[in-house]
Amino acid sequence: MFAQLPEAPIDPILGMAQAFARDPSPDKVDLGIGIYKDEHGEVIVLPTVKAAERALVEGQSTKRYLSSAGNPEYNERTRGLLFREGSDAHARARTIQTVGGTGALRVAADFIGKFGTGKRIFLPDPTWANHPAIFGVAGFEIVNYPYYDIATGTLKLDEMMSALADLRAGDTVLLHGCCHNPSGADPSAAQWAEIADAVARSGATPLVDLAYLGFAEGLEEDRQGLAILAERLPEMIVASSCSKNFALYRERTGALTVVGANPGQADTALGNLLPVVRTNYSMPPDHGAAIVAHILGDATLRATWEQELAAMRNRIRDMRHELVRLLSGNNRRDYSFLAGQHGMFAMLGISGDAVRRLREEWHVHVTGSSRANIAGLTPRNVEHVAQAIAAVS
Repeated sequence: MFAQLPEAPIDPILGMAQAFARDPSPDKVDLGIGIYKDEHGEVIVLPTVKAAERALVEGQSTKRYLSSAGNPEYNERTRGLLFREGSDAHARARTIQTVGGTGALRVAADFIGKFGTGKRIFLPDPTWANHPAIFGVAGFEIVNYPYYDIATGTLKLDEMMSALADLRAGDTVLLHGCCHNPSGADPSAAQWAEIADAVARSGATPLVDLAYLGFAEGLEEDRQGLAILAERLPEMIVASSCSKNFALYRERTGALTVVGANPGQADTALGNLLPVVRTNYSMPPDHGAAIVAHILGDATLRATWEQELAAMRNRIRDMRHELVRLLSGNNRRDYSFLAGQHGMFAMLGISGDAVRRLREEWHVHVTGSSRANIAGLTPRNVEHVAQAIAAVS
């Protein structure tokens, strides 16, 4: 079998990492890989994570198996992060731990494929590159709906709503909960309500990918879209991740949450979800989930973590505003839209040739779609990056 295999394609993100590593320039800047970096360009371990790990080393008494649902304390704390405790949505929600947010999406795909009445999923255009890959390999028919206008840096709301009018019962529609990847453009509360009403009329199921909770405006603000959807819809599914907001990238700590019309239906959905996990990876690893559960369960550590999260969010926001300020004299393109967007990513809206020139002439590495990771900007490199963008745009 192996002798007949074709040459495997190079993963585009891995290829970017290799190209960056080969770049000999001392001025090179990595704005491609989707990971948070501090003001020194370092990928840090949060102090609260270190504190939780020390507590686990000292106090963890067993490494016995957990169930396919994972760490129960983590699941309850995550449910409380997504939906305000005491709310109707919180009562109707059930959460399991997954292998990262990507694992949550794949489990959701398998669950919908097994129990749903249709295998058509609507994905925003543009979206995270792994979305069509995951649902394509799971056998879904993919329908792209307009989301973002790269030329103007704004949502294509009218076109989006027109496309969502084609949703029907049995369909799934994927929505980014906040910090849309790759554009950074999020719906307002009023627009979330309009989207929720359209989905409710169709009978389709929303699947919300929430990988950046707390990275837009704050924990409460960033779950506003979820609350609006839950208020207007009987069912929904949420895939979430702790990679960014706890900086637990390699620990692969995610969750899948199902919201039913009532607590009983949510329990039934959870019961049918667990066999899907069992036949996939059986059960998730515990370390990252135990860290999160410990932090969220300790009042002092949680308060400190929220400060750490705010510091990451504010640093990204400050870099956005500084980049816009430095580009304000560029007469060929107005980049002011970047300041009003959220999270780590932005689409510069430049050509493929301009992306090549950024990399080859200025040693600034972004993806081929012109997606830039704003978290890769620092006080030391932002002026260089602004000069590079101005030169090629």
